[in-house]
Amino acid sequence: MKIIYQVAIQVFAFLIRFVAPFNHKLKLGAEGRKGLLGSLRGSFPARADGRPVAWFHAASLGEFEQGRPVMEAYRNTYPDHFVLLTFFSPSGYEIRKNYSGADLICYLPIDTRSNASEFVKIINPRIAFFIKYEFWFNYLRELRKNGSYILSFSSIFRPNQIFFKPYGGFFRKMLGYFDHLFVQNQASVALLKQAGIGACSVAGDTRFDRVRAIASSARELPEIAGFKGEDPCVIAGSVWDADMQVLIPALNALSGKLKAIIAPHEIKAEEIAGWRSKLNGRSILYSQVAAGQSPEGFDYLIIDNIGMLSSLYRYGNMAYIGGSFGVGLHNILEAATFGLPVVFGDKSYHRFQEAVDLIEKGGAFAVADNAQLTQILENWAGNAATALGTGKISAEYVLSGTGATDLIMRKVREAMG
Repeated sequence: MKIIYQVAIQVFAFLIRFVAPFNHKLKLGAEGRKGLLGSLRGSFPARADGRPVAWFHAASLGEFEQGRPVMEAYRNTYPDHFVLLTFFSPSGYEIRKNYSGADLICYLPIDTRSNASEFVKIINPRIAFFIKYEFWFNYLRELRKNGSYILSFSSIFRPNQIFFKPYGGFFRKMLGYFDHLFVQNQASVALLKQAGIGACSVAGDTRFDRVRAIASSARELPEIAGFKGEDPCVIAGSVWDADMQVLIPALNALSGKLKAIIAPHEIKAEEIAGWRSKLNGRSILYSQVAAGQSPEGFDYLIIDNIGMLSSLYRYGNMAYIGGSFGVGLHNILEAATFGLPVVFGDKSYHRFQEAVDLIEKGGAFAVADNAQLTQILENWAGNAATALGTGKISAEYVLSGTGATDLIMRKVREAMG
């Protein structure tokens, strides 16, 4: 299996280079990795200046936000250490490449044996953090050989994952390289221990800590308040076209009964124009508002930028979270921490513990089609007490889940001495 993995990684690296000219995201990643190791070889020793190096790796933007509380707690605890942050995906790197909480931010070179060996040799991390589902064999092996302390956090494991299959020995070996795995629930601990991985414990999900911090420091946006006025308003966060095919008919059916702020997961002008043409009522882009046009009197405000969503939820009365009709449910905790009742598609939310938990507690609902969505939104828009009561369940759930960062940092302090 090791040989298959090494060959697969080489093929993967070749395919990225081959397809990159035809795919914008892959092109960004390929260009961002070009000459990276050479640049690090020449500049990293001087930049680190002998300080202990803490390496944090996130696949993309969502994992970065999940890991941010630990990064910031580490920085506060060890201000004299050098913090390196790497991303696999351009959707994380391009948005957070100027994040002030790290001393250096770059792409992670593809996990070939030579890349991993050279990268670890250059940065020589004292401690390495892998956020959620990042398991790279060559990097883990090189870190172990280097004597680095290796942590994984906010992961969640399920019986159908390859680690726990009879033929999954190679992948279980990867898990064995970690000095400790902090997971989200006790079921994950049980699976790991059955697989012979004893260095694990429940810490929970660090996103709870992150969204509480977001809620306490959310920006005031007078233009959003001006758009909403006194009307009930649904925040549609991180939506894709598959979500809008369900959401648009529901909004049209409720025309005049509530307003909507729509934040796409990806900003595509043609796609947004298509949505606007199908919506009954008046819509306006946030870029138009930022240019000076008043949003008052419009029914729909469409956010045509990235980075505002977490501050928008404070202005909503309810939230629709995208992704579950396609790629996978996006972050529902950002809405829940503001005390909003939450609704999302019923196709792919089961992999997200917080979604399952909130449905069980009555703070969230999953819908199959626009008819069910219309019914739920109409109930919340027409009955403020019901919406507030459901939202209170969401807020209390988030509050009960905080504290993972403290547990992780306790282990870090033990490891660092």
